[in-house]
Parts: sequence; C-alpha cells; structure tokens
Amino acid sequence: MPRSIDGAGIDDVLSSAVERGGVPHVAAIAADADGVIYEGAAGVRLTDSGPQPVSTSTHFRIMSMTKMVATTAALQQVERGELDLTKPVADYVPEFAELQVLDGFDGDTPRLRAPKSQATVKNLITHTSGLSYWFWNADLKKYEDVTGLPNVVPGDLAAFGAPLVADPGTKFEYGINTDWLGKVVEEVAGTTLDVVIKEGITGPLGMDDTMFALDDGRQGNKAAVHVQGQDGTWGSAGNVLPDDPQWWAGGHGLHSTPRDYIRFERALLRGGELDGVRILDEATVDAAFTDQLDGALMPTAIESADPPITGTLTLGEGWTWGYGLLLNTVDLPGARRAWTGAWAGLFNTHFFVDRSTGVCASIYTNSLPFITDEAWQLYGDVEAALYSSL
Repeated sequence: MPRSIDGAGIDDVLSSAVERGGVPHVAAIAADADGVIYEGAAGVRLTDSGPQPVSTSTHFRIMSMTKMVATTAALQQVERGELDLTKPVADYVPEFAELQVLDGFDGDTPRLRAPKSQATVKNLITHTSGLSYWFWNADLKKYEDVTGLPNVVPGDLAAFGAPLVADPGTKFEYGINTDWLGKVVEEVAGTTLDVVIKEGITGPLGMDDTMFALDDGRQGNKAAVHVQGQDGTWGSAGNVLPDDPQWWAGGHGLHSTPRDYIRFERALLRGGELDGVRILDEATVDAAFTDQLDGALMPTAIESADPPITGTLTLGEGWTWGYGLLLNTVDLPGARRAWTGAWAGLFNTHFFVDRSTGVCASIYTNSLPFITDEAWQLYGDVEAALYSSL
C-alpha cells in the first residue's frame, strides 16, 4: 500500500500560487513505489467554451519531459544490443556529419568550421554534442535570425540544419540533442518514434493518455499555453506548437496527464519495473542516475537569450547530468536527496524521482515564459510541502 500523507500543505501551496497570480493553474501529483500518495490541482485552463478546472487528468504539453521517455527508448535498444552509445551519431544518421560548428560572426555573416571530433550517441544523451537551443544560446539565436533557419517549434525538418555551437565532448550545451536521438532510434527500429515509444514504454506501462498527437476526444481536455498580460490576467496563447509536425520530436513532442506520467516516474523509482512490467534493467536505471558527463562541466547558470520564452536557469554548484536526467550531487535541505533525477518542460512542467527517499513527483502548468520567479517558487514550495508531510 502507498504511504499515507497529509496533503493539506501541498493544497495550500497550489491554491495560493494561483490566487496571487503567479501561475494560471497548477496540478501536482506524488507517489511512492506502491502508488500515488498525493494529487491535487488549482485554477482553470482557458478554452473556447470558457474556463475549465484543471486536474491530474488534464492533458498538458510536457515539452522536455519527453526527453527522458525518448532516452529510455534508446536505452532499451542499447540493452538489446541494437544501439552502441560509443558510436558516432553519423553511423546511424549520416546527415549528422554535415553539421558544422558556429564559430562566431563577421558582422551578420556566420563563421562555420568542421568539428574537431565526431559526436557520439552518448553525447546526444548527455547534451555534450555541441548542439544547443536558441533560447539559451545567443549565437544560435542570432544565427537563426540572420539565416531564417527555423527553430524546432514550428515542427519543420529544416530545424535539423542548426549548427553546433561547441566541439563534441567539450561542454554541456542544452539543445536539440534528443530530437537527433529520436532520429537515431527510428533508424535503429526501422519505424517512427511514436510507434517505438508506444510499443516499448507507454503501452506496457498503461500510459494510454500519453502520445504525440492527441485524438479528437482528448483535444478538448488539453491545457492551452497561457501568457500573462500587463494587467496580470492570464490569457490563452493557443497551441503554440503544431499538432501535425514533420517529425515526432523526442525532445519535446509528447502530451501527457499527471496521472499518466507518474507511472513512468514510478517505473524509474522502482528500478525499471512497474506492475510486473519491466521497461529497463535495474543496472541501466542505475546508470541513468549516475554522472555521465565524462569530465564536461555542468554550468552553474545558463543565461536566457530569449526572455519571452525563458528566464535564466540558475543552478549553482553541485549538479550534473546522467542519462536524460539532471542530478543533484548533494542533499537539498528539506527536499530531494542526493542523486535525485529530474527535469522540466518549457511550458513550466517539472518532475523528480528521489530513489533515496522513495518518492517521485511532478508539477504542471502550461504557461510562458519558462523559469519565472513565481513559478520557480511554486515548484520549491510544493517540494518542501511534500517532504514535510512524509
């Protein structure tokens, strides 16, 4: 049986965040190895038919929380001997070899050069390939502005033409690595990423509400992306991302519900197994929760290059990256223990899996920009309230 907790403190955090206008809405869920120990929500999502309350059954675009799911699909291929993390990406997807390194600008003219080494599949999983995102790299944003190259949001395959911004293996640079990893997975599997994830992860785990493209019946249950006006009121920015992109994005493409995604978290918490179904070997899960940067340093902060999209990510010391997961190397007072695995999504969704304490949790809004002071406070307050209730 799941442990019993008093969730009143978490309820108060959620309702207070919405009442003070810090977020438009929020849903939160927590579980241990045996089941859900808390679920709650506050606020509404704006729809064509009027405001609707959010719940842990609402569909959210989970954006980069997709990355750990796609990484799990790749790790399954590794376990079967179909994929070698040490091989160059170009061995699986030859067009990767065409990418060059952006080495600055002469005025508005980009300077490009060949990379000094080949990026491996592991470099993709650990964000050390040299690929980046425009919103956290000013040079890449300028490159896309002056060349007209689309970023990944419109779902145009041309986004894969983005250059590297560092030589492979030299630094952690968060970017479109997992979108390229999805292409690798597809080449190995001989089918599309949606099929691979359905057959290997969401299907076996009973995550029937987790998918790239929502069917008509689920579209009405979806939270639009919300933005805050100058008067503090929240309005709908609509869908933002297309429902029919030219590729299924391993980096950001999934929709899910809190009740669905917590099953994936619990599988990681339990060493790769849930309800008698194993999606990863325990040793693979252990590796995912282990420092995998091979000497590349995790930055203490990543400056925003596009404030309407995201704020600056400030981590400080004591963080690293595993397989698809941000890892804290020390205990956080009153919160997650050392070697908890976590990550987030650009529309303000967050999850963490604390194997030492034996709990996992996730928190959902669908709003922009990412990393506002108010939203960041909410995530910390929910985590503190959860741990104080244990």
